[in-house]
Amino acid sequence: MPKKVLRFFERPPVTPALPCIATQVREQRRAMQLTQADVAELAMVSERFIREFEQGKPSVRLDKVEAVLAVLGLELAAVQHVPEALR
Repeated sequence: MPKKVLRFFERPPVTPALPCIATQVREQRRAMQLTQADVAELAMVSERFIREFEQGKPSVRLDKVEAVLAVLGLELAAVQHVPEALR
């Protein structure tokens, strides 16, 4: 089964979600006093993945993101958004 990948294209969506997630991950990691290497080891991903993810890499594997979020006590949720034009 192929891995799920989030892709954010050059034209950002209404809310640029990935940079927001990356910022929350970095802030939570620091609040927990963990290094990127610590999180990488606990989530069983590479330190390079953590570094690139925190820097807002435009495409990431969802399974790896979920592993990192779990280590940090965070979760990813889909929220329905109704565009202003449709209200």
